[in-house]
Amino acid sequence: MREVSFGQYYPAKSFVHKCDPRAKILFLIVYIVAVFLGKNFYALGACAFVFVLVAAFSGVPFKSLLRSVKAVLFLLVFMTVLNLFFYKGETILWQWKFIKISKEAIYYTIFLAVRLFLLVLGSSLLTLTTTPVSLADGIESLLSPLKLIRFPVHELALIMSIALRFIPILTDETQRIMNAQKARGADFESGGLVGRVKAIIPILIPLLISAFRRADELGDAMDARCYSGSKVRTKYKKLTFSWRDYLALLSCAALLAGVILLRIYTTALI
Repeated sequence: MREVSFGQYYPAKSFVHKCDPRAKILFLIVYIVAVFLGKNFYALGACAFVFVLVAAFSGVPFKSLLRSVKAVLFLLVFMTVLNLFFYKGETILWQWKFIKISKEAIYYTIFLAVRLFLLVLGSSLLTLTTTPVSLADGIESLLSPLKLIRFPVHELALIMSIALRFIPILTDETQRIMNAQKARGADFESGGLVGRVKAIIPILIPLLISAFRRADELGDAMDARCYSGSKVRTKYKKLTFSWRDYLALLSCAALLAGVILLRIYTTALI
């Protein structure tokens, strides 16, 4: 669990790290839209090329990015198996009773797996290159027009920032609880599925207690520092766009335009 990198920050002085958090959030949104708009491997190839290019400029080791896939590995395998056996295709390669595997199902399953893979990698790259404070400031700045309708923008950004910060903390806490349970003779690796689920219960209860205790301590610390939300608050660092941010926005616009053109002028999956 410690190897799951989602929600953790990788300190570096790279081109991507120096970009404005608003530009990186907008880039991620456009990137996700482009991945979902792509309906063939050509579009996913364009998204993968842009991602590899951005990852190269970020200075983040590709191994750290791949570790983020572990968080959704079960979902990836489950979705792959489900689509492989139940996707309807014309070219049947194998059949057993009502279960069929077709050539089209294999292509479509690989397509969905690559799409989910790219989505997870893109989201993880944002958290690896942006601190939780900068991410909260960027979200608050982008949602600032909603303040006109009295939407609690600052509070929403703060909640998201705290949630991202708590991911690695709770992961380490889970590992410590598991080590303590193993020292008392608990077994989490043997037995069937039901046995492993029952073995997780002694972990969840102290983990929930620890999470509530940390949340209570955080609330007391904010009260002690007279935290009052978004009212009359100033910022030490002002967010400003630079040439890096305009270049990033231009590249994501080019990606979206390319994917749309591929969607219009190509029809085949491969």
